[in-house]
Amino acid sequence: MPMPMPGGGGAAAAARRPPTGEAAAAAREEEQEEEGEEDLRDGGVPFFVNRGGLPVDEPTWERMWRHVARIHPEGERVAQRIRGAADLPKIPIPSVPAFQPSTPIPERLEAVQRYIRELQYNHTGTQFFEIKKSRPLTGLMDLAKEMTKEALPIKCLEAVILGIYLTNNMTTLDRFPISFKTHFSGNYFRHIVLGVNFGGRYGALGISRREELMYKAPVFRTLSELIFDFEEAYRRCWHTLKKVKLGHCVSHDPHSVEQIEWKHSILDLDKLSREDFRKDLERHARDMRLKIGKGTGPPSPTKDRKKDVSSPQRGQASPHRRNSRGDRRPSGEKKPTDSKAMPDLNGYQIRV
Repeated sequence: MPMPMPGGGGAAAAARRPPTGEAAAAAREEEQEEEGEEDLRDGGVPFFVNRGGLPVDEPTWERMWRHVARIHPEGERVAQRIRGAADLPKIPIPSVPAFQPSTPIPERLEAVQRYIRELQYNHTGTQFFEIKKSRPLTGLMDLAKEMTKEALPIKCLEAVILGIYLTNNMTTLDRFPISFKTHFSGNYFRHIVLGVNFGGRYGALGISRREELMYKAPVFRTLSELIFDFEEAYRRCWHTLKKVKLGHCVSHDPHSVEQIEWKHSILDLDKLSREDFRKDLERHARDMRLKIGKGTGPPSPTKDRKKDVSSPQRGQASPHRRNSRGDRRPSGEKKPTDSKAMPDLNGYQIRV
């Protein structure tokens, strides 16, 4: 506990003093997260973002392989084996799902999730598509089109943008982002999924290293049931859930210049009792229903634009795509405080 400074100005001076150590690192990460910057240390391991677009430029390409050699259990050998292979197998390109008007929404969601899963989780430590959370929705939808053309492995934030794009024509489906912050073995981990609500039942779309931390069929009667299910899944991975951020419903208009509201509610579990946590989740669900009921929720696409909502066919892929896919086998407003969790098991395998 810091002692007050002489002259009685200790408290004021301490308040003005910039944070240091872990507090400063946490503050920097929160700041980066606000802007959608993803060059963070995910669970103590850095991962990078390809900011130069596709095809991947040479410095980013070489940095990716150096990083693979550092984080993969086989180290440099895996990079040498893949890059030195004379005849890598062709990777099947998943087909973008198309639906008949009569296809039920739950079946459509399963098809969308199947497509996201077929793209596979990106284990390289380099995110191929740069996603700035502050971009208007129309820009993010253009990026999602590019994802379907390139068909590269993706991480969780990319999967959320892709999920929004592929469900834009499901106008009876509400979509909203759900972010998780967890603690394991002295490190913090972040994950995001796309929450969905159809006919009063909640579910989720997404991708993860862990099967139980991505798709949830829309069968949960309340938002709190859905979040508690994710919390239990984290517990089985030896992670402690520390914070949940919930956004508002996303517009169905792919040409909207609105920004996605990523964190309308921030729930810090260290500051909430179990019952208060449940109440705050249900309050957020009620806020979303009221917003839609008042006509301020996500507008449906206009007739003229509906043709543009369908997903495009795959175009030419990045020249680096085959190599980059080689290493993809083994995926109320309250504010923060964090604490510690459990012993280390296997750092690489346990990351979620």
